[in-house]
Amino acid sequence: MSGSSARYGNRAAPGGALRAFFRSWAGGLAPSAERVEDKLISGMQLARTVLGLVAAVWLVAAYPLSGGGQEFVLGKLLELAFSCGILAAGSIIGITAFLIASTPDRRRDFAARLRGPISAALLLAAGPLCIWLSVETLKGDLIDGQDLKDFFSGFTGPGVICTVLAFLALAIGWLAAIAVLLGSSVYTLLATYLCVFTCFMARDVHQLLPALISPLLVWSLFAFQMFNGPDVAAPPEVLYTFMLGGPLSVTALSVWEVRRLRIRHGITLRAALGHGV
Repeated sequence: MSGSSARYGNRAAPGGALRAFFRSWAGGLAPSAERVEDKLISGMQLARTVLGLVAAVWLVAAYPLSGGGQEFVLGKLLELAFSCGILAAGSIIGITAFLIASTPDRRRDFAARLRGPISAALLLAAGPLCIWLSVETLKGDLIDGQDLKDFFSGFTGPGVICTVLAFLALAIGWLAAIAVLLGSSVYTLLATYLCVFTCFMARDVHQLLPALISPLLVWSLFAFQMFNGPDVAAPPEVLYTFMLGGPLSVTALSVWEVRRLRIRHGITLRAALGHGV
């Protein structure tokens, strides 16, 4: 996953509409005195993301898949879910470390900014919950035809009218469940990608957090890919160059971002924690 520490204020980032929805629920960003919009950092992050996508598409187009197309898609979905889990854990650890290491005044400031990350996690959890409810409805585990007949019989009594009403309610429920299942599946994919892309809105707590968390994600993904096997049957020199390119470039970009924030904008870890410049 490339560009995890990109600025989600950047309109060029993917998932713009869903990002705006997340932002409307998650609240405002950190105070502007501690938040800078560096166009060079945003441009470098965007360029890194575009180059990573182009390289991935070229690799898949140039070499045959190791497995079938279905296996490839399922593998990418599993990789996305793994990324989300790693970033969720990394965000929790990073934010907790910030809270513990900071001064009491700064700790109160950081705690007041937790609405964004918490809202992002809750909004993401809403997708799988809707998927589960839809599947259970379609399976008939939540309510079935007999339950509906018993319900309507209390108003109409047993008979044809009760049966027709139960059938109509069940059919409408199935159609609604299918619609919710399709919509929540798309929403969950986009929400998962957005949470990965924004590091669960860790920037709301402090601007340094995404750059500090992103290397954890890319190196964890590298280990996951090494364990899971390559997606394409490419020569080892091409395959490992590609696999190492993402982690190395994201790590180098994160180090450069932290350095630029310190030199150009005076944003340092010590200052962020309230221990001076």
